[in-house]
Amino acid sequence: MKITEVKIFPVSEERLKAYVTITIEGAFVVRDLKIIQGPQGLFVAMPSKKRKDGQFRDIAHPLNQETRQNIEDMVFQAYENQLRSMGETLVNLKRQKAPSSQGDEYD
Repeated sequence: MKITEVKIFPVSEERLKAYVTITIEGAFVVRDLKIIQGPQGLFVAMPSKKRKDGQFRDIAHPLNQETRQNIEDMVFQAYENQLRSMGETLVNLKRQKAPSSQGDEYD
């Protein structure tokens, strides 16, 4: 699987740093990934939906760690490039493992 495009949409919120849209092989789009500032650093949250019980559940997510890492690497690189183009720098790109609402096999 090849990610062919990453679009970053920065926001000015305390924890939420940006919305992200990725295109896979020029043929499939996934919107509403989020770059979030967590207690131990930034992480990429997959698109999710709030359930009736108030919990959030991912509606799209990678099935293995290799794919997750590939997505995160591409997203963080695009985020850093976006910040540079805005004249900002990312002081500490310390990544943390994204919390999982799926109980992924590799967690």
